[in-house]
Amino acid sequence: MNRYHRQILLAQISEEGQRKLASSLVLLVGCGALGTVIVEQLVRAGVGTIRLCDRDVVEETNLQRQTLFTERDALKGVPKAIAAASRLGAINSQVRIEPHVADVYSGSIEPLVGGDGRVNLIIDGTDNVETRYLLNDAAVKFDVPWVYGACVGTTGRAMGIVPGKTPCLRCLFPEPPGPGELQTCDTAGVLAAAAGIAASLEVVEAMKILLGDAEAGKTLVTFNLWPTHFRAISTHGSRRDDCPTCGLRRFEFLDARSSATSLCGRKTVQIRPADDEATIDLAAAAKRLSAVGSIEQSPHLLRFKPNASDISLTLFADGRALVHGTSDLAVARSTYAKFVGH
Repeated sequence: MNRYHRQILLAQISEEGQRKLASSLVLLVGCGALGTVIVEQLVRAGVGTIRLCDRDVVEETNLQRQTLFTERDALKGVPKAIAAASRLGAINSQVRIEPHVADVYSGSIEPLVGGDGRVNLIIDGTDNVETRYLLNDAAVKFDVPWVYGACVGTTGRAMGIVPGKTPCLRCLFPEPPGPGELQTCDTAGVLAAAAGIAASLEVVEAMKILLGDAEAGKTLVTFNLWPTHFRAISTHGSRRDDCPTCGLRRFEFLDARSSATSLCGRKTVQIRPADDEATIDLAAAAKRLSAVGSIEQSPHLLRFKPNASDISLTLFADGRALVHGTSDLAVARSTYAKFVGH
């Protein structure tokens, strides 16, 4: 307990609260600008077990704002979940980190949330709207609290959600914005300080929920750092009986299937096979593809650049591929089919 002495001194936490944190299991989805700050603060705070999921690898452009990663991680293209787990283990060996190099989507989220060792809390460290609505569906279906957060440019927002007690995401934002309606990190960039503040707000909401604080989930906080402006919006009375998710219990995002996703901030598309059970034998793929391009292989992935092409691929054992060098979903699907199959 001594390492948490300054935290235990807080009336909101105390020794009893510290023990609650130590016995908690948290699922963090995404280990980028938000996720790296969130998970480091949770680990330093002594949250007992963190299930950390991310589908991506570290790249040089991540280093401006994704605080757990190093140039060496980027040079080697280490999966973010693995790189983060290694760093976090050196920060606090008392915390258990479960890294998952995996895409969290409708076909994979239920075991992560409702399987063995049901989580006490889900935290949003993602960079896309579709996954946030998926997290909302899963949280309501399994009656698990979650924390929503977002950041783009110099702005950010965060809110705790406790199913059955507070409004869910779709109570406040019934439908996801359409393509092109919102700015993204591709178009507006990301200020590292803004990501850090949004993530810190998420951590505070997470700790309130884990400790059973009555104030959890009662406020949506939004801000802009340049010019500086903060706003706290009460969500009291915002629950809707006709909410598609928590009112009518229709889990449209859990039921949906999507095979291609453009990744924020780069010309990269993730391709996922239609068959949820599909896998890639990385050793066999390396042997086959070496005849038509250059290969780099690690225990977690295979990087392949076809001869005379500006496009490259990163293949994972779970059947996924990141197609680098294009934002065109059709081109990415075609490239995947040509070199991977499925």
